[in-house]
Amino acid sequence: MKIAFVRKSYTPYGGAEKYLSQLLERLAGQGHEIHIFAHKWETGGAERTGKEAGPTFHRVPMIGAPSFLEALSFAFFSRRLLQQGNFDVIHSFERTLYQDVYRAGDGCHREWLLQRRKIDPWYKRVSQPLNPLHRTLLFLEQRVFQSPRLKKIVANSRRGKTEIMRHYQVAGDKIEVIYNGVDPEVYHPRNRDLFRTSQRQEMGIREEGWIVLFLGSGFRRKGLDGLIEGFGRIAKEIPEAVLAVAGKDRIGEYRNAARKLGIENRVHFLGPTRKAKELYAASDLFALPTLYDPFSNACLEAMATGLPVLTSCQNGVSELIVDGKSGLLLAEATDFEAIAEKIKSFYQAPDRGAWGVEARKASEKFSIEKAVNRLLDIYAGLRGPTSA
Repeated sequence: MKIAFVRKSYTPYGGAEKYLSQLLERLAGQGHEIHIFAHKWETGGAERTGKEAGPTFHRVPMIGAPSFLEALSFAFFSRRLLQQGNFDVIHSFERTLYQDVYRAGDGCHREWLLQRRKIDPWYKRVSQPLNPLHRTLLFLEQRVFQSPRLKKIVANSRRGKTEIMRHYQVAGDKIEVIYNGVDPEVYHPRNRDLFRTSQRQEMGIREEGWIVLFLGSGFRRKGLDGLIEGFGRIAKEIPEAVLAVAGKDRIGEYRNAARKLGIENRVHFLGPTRKAKELYAASDLFALPTLYDPFSNACLEAMATGLPVLTSCQNGVSELIVDGKSGLLLAEATDFEAIAEKIKSFYQAPDRGAWGVEARKASEKFSIEKAVNRLLDIYAGLRGPTSA
């Protein structure tokens, strides 16, 4: 099939981008003709600028600022370019104006605005309805979900499907739930033997250190402030515990928070990384108390590595975790005391190794191949040249 994918920009660091890269690789390997419509695309540090041995890249013009014009202009120009093609399927990963399939990987913006009110100061809650970026994203989101052209929506959790149905009155049979997939060979418990010692040496953490790992970009939404607060409450009780923070964001306020709690030397900020599998292998618990995440790829990767996960029920991956068996679940991401208690309860659990085994078993049901095959089933039902 001739398939077009739409994604505004790609960097090697995001979970959604890694998922899309794996999807494209497997589709191309099956002989499908892949076209990528994006403003910016980076692979291995180099940007694709034309047709190479792989997908064909189409640069979408975009107004860079302000942010609401960026979203609008990308939606407008991508539609114009896509209309010039003759694709069997157009699959968008963005809120755009022209697609057959929309993957709601970024979740439902209307739901995110409701969740962030829990932590926003009063002046942001008051100004939120007037913010041009939020108004633009809500406009585009409504256009996507209520478009007569749109044939299928792919949600990556049952929670995500329910949110779309509730906020936009979309029929349930139009939404397919396909959990994100993971490569079980890349993320495997044997990585512990391969990378644990060397990665700890690279981070300057002793072998006897007990590492809680946070990995994600967008620290505020992913709940890093709550994790630092919760970690600070148990730091004295678990003197060998270390918090490792990897991901792309400004670290100043989080470093200051650690300093105020007296744990600055126990929190290691690693910055953006391409060594996710090595970090999982070096760690003892993965923690992502996210305020809102449709489905965290990092959590599934950690589980596949045999690393138990602490996350919130606002994370779609929580649907795959059995609390107290393969991981730990928080009813509310902002409950700092609960974060501290969950970390401590896992540390004190006599069967911590069994938790990792259960986490691996849960992840094995969700390989990237299964996710790709589910998508191909959807594409097959839509096959045929698109029409305006």
